[in-house]
Amino acid sequence: MNQKLVTKKNRKVRLLRANHPDVKCKIFYQRDFLNLLIKYGLEPPEQLEDSPAPTRIPGPVQVVNLGESETG
Repeated sequence: MNQKLVTKKNRKVRLLRANHPDVKCKIFYQRDFLNLLIKYGLEPPEQLEDSPAPTRIPGPVQVVNLGESETG
């Protein structure tokens, strides 16, 4: 997504929150939308070819134990 459009979107949400503090709003960027499409299988991959691939496939968080490091 064009950075100019992202900045415009953020400005609109900031203005909404300032004028209407009781309204809850969450911004979804293009990568968030694509991740949801992939996660729930709502669109076949061939329709997503013209869009950039998400940088991370959504899923459960994985914790990796790298062991104890020796310092000193």
